Amino acid sequence: MSDFSIGRLAEETGVKIPTIRYYEDIGLLPPPERSAANRRLYPPSAIRRLRFIRHARELGFEIDAIRQLLALSDQPDRSCDEVDALARTHLAAIESRLERLSSLRDEMQRMIHGSAHGRIDQCRVIEILADHDHCLHQHH
Repeated sequence: MSDFSIGRLAEETGVKIPTIRYYEDIGLLPPPERSAANRRLYPPSAIRRLRFIRHARELGFEIDAIRQLLALSDQPDRSCDEVDALARTHLAAIESRLERLSSLRDEMQRMIHGSAHGRIDQCRVIEILADHDHCLHQHH
């Protein structure tokens, strides 16, 4: 299999060209070889690596965690414990966000349902937004 141009790599992976360049700049994607015309030439392995990065980003992993996951994936004989720990940490962050979002949803529903739907000076939404003490939850 031959090397890929940046455009072809973008097509194959669904990652935009500026994003590919950014991943190179921050070291997630190794710098490619260059052609005689100074065009980037990516090896076939770049497709797998870029798909890995894209999928990890879609799942919400931060860049530093992806960097660690990539480093670990390059060492297939190592224990999976570190990968599991990164995944558990990420899951805990997701669960925390979901709790905050659930509180936020509850608060918004309460504000909307409690609204007088009359004049602004009787509007529960405006009242609650003006005074956080009227909220059910202190953190949202």
